[in-house]
Amino acid sequence: MNDDHSRPCAFDAPAKINLTLDMTGRRADGYHLLRTVMQTVDLCDTVTLMPGEDGIRLTLSDETLPADERNTAWKAAALFYEASELTPAVDILIEKRIPQQAGMAGGSADAAAVLRGLNELYDYPLTESVLLMLAEKIGADVPFCVVGGTQLAEGIGEVLTPLSDLPPMGIAVIKPPVGVSTAAAYAAMDSQNLPLHTEKEQGLLSALEAGDAAGVAANLFNVFDDALALPEVAEVKSAVAAFAPLGCQMTGSGSAVFALFSSEEAATACADALATEHPEWETFVCRPTKAFSKA
Repeated sequence: MNDDHSRPCAFDAPAKINLTLDMTGRRADGYHLLRTVMQTVDLCDTVTLMPGEDGIRLTLSDETLPADERNTAWKAAALFYEASELTPAVDILIEKRIPQQAGMAGGSADAAAVLRGLNELYDYPLTESVLLMLAEKIGADVPFCVVGGTQLAEGIGEVLTPLSDLPPMGIAVIKPPVGVSTAAAYAAMDSQNLPLHTEKEQGLLSALEAGDAAGVAANLFNVFDDALALPEVAEVKSAVAAFAPLGCQMTGSGSAVFALFSSEEAATACADALATEHPEWETFVCRPTKAFSKA
């Protein structure tokens, strides 16, 4: 372990939004195949790693979440120690800020931060390719969360292609009280024959390459939004429309909605107003972040 082993080290665990999201089929083992453009944002949990006496201990600010082997962060630590052949000895503290059941990959972000963080603290015993293989074992969003930035994800989320950075902009995130289980979202999607959004995806990819924020916003789509048609999401979108965002879309399997604005000030004005008008909604303002630099 490097010289930082004697003191706690904190790592950001950024949330993600889906700029596009299509399902392209299913594997023989039943896993859904997806094609999605994902983006990390600076709404983060904080994962603090501290040297432990023996084993893996996990503490979370949200005590309703499991703090044992059911938690993705715990699984990530166990996989890291197994792959690196090091003796498990870490205390993990997670300060939760990313909303739950929002489609923003809170648990996946925490797992990715544990993988990256432990690898850094132990002086990089594992390559990024090995970290990504471990991430795939934990969940579909974890490989993306390991690398971050703007990426096209395919397969079950493990095939990643880096894209041009999302142009600077302000992002308002609004989550209504309704939660969506991933299983229910997939069941709703499977029950419908929804078309692929090939043309819109190409439009978004071209806009990213050109640095065209308005073009990106004009080509947002999410097959889960179409399949679920949640009235609570429709209500959020209607309220957001009054602030004339560049674009607005539900992320992941929901229920958080993100709105893209040309400036952080405009995003803040929207979020502040909606927080006052709808105190039952969770509201956040964030910005896109770039991919993590390789060691």
